[in-house]
Amino acid sequence: MLFSVLGDASMNFGQKLLTILVLVFCVLLSLSVHELGHGLAAYAMGDYTAKSSGRLSLNPLHHLDPIGAICLFLFGFGWAKPVPVNPYNFKNQKGGMVLTSLAGPFTNFILAFIAQIGVAALGSITFRSANIGYDIASVFYMICSYMVIMNLGLAIFNLIPVPPLDGSKVLSSVLPTDLYFKYMQYEQFGFILLILLINLPFFSRLLNMCVYGIMGFYSQIISLFIH
Repeated sequence: MLFSVLGDASMNFGQKLLTILVLVFCVLLSLSVHELGHGLAAYAMGDYTAKSSGRLSLNPLHHLDPIGAICLFLFGFGWAKPVPVNPYNFKNQKGGMVLTSLAGPFTNFILAFIAQIGVAALGSITFRSANIGYDIASVFYMICSYMVIMNLGLAIFNLIPVPPLDGSKVLSSVLPTDLYFKYMQYEQFGFILLILLINLPFFSRLLNMCVYGIMGFYSQIISLFIH
């Protein structure tokens, strides 16, 4: 994502700088909303661990995982520092963990849909500034566009059942006890597997297919109300 901006010969320095600032803003907001979703879900089901740890916040400094943030900035998918959760505080431990784990990606899907509405609403507005080549409407359009892509990428990527991603917590919560312990034996290799996946060309293509497929679905729904 960053490389496409830097390599775009049609953009001048000011436009590239503004686009990079927008990317940084979108990364910080997307990751913060994702982790806040986890924390609020856990809090709603009786676990106050995230609240006592100061994680019920949109402050990105509370949630950033440096490598995950860089991956989201560069490639459009990544992860944040996991919100602490104590499943023993849930009435239904497995059900609570499943819902808490899914809450992060769910908030990203919702945020992406809201941003897609912004893309549709701002798409026909054309007011340009002579200073840096972008007007206010264009900047908001760019923010919404990147928010759609980043949040869908973040949601889909985190549903992959590889530790420490959310999908692994969902899977481990529904596995039978014997399979759970076998699965957790490989938890330490999860990060290595993630790095391998990120560097596989077909993985990026598959993720992009999912992202743009959902974008198309969102657009069809929104087109019923915004023309």
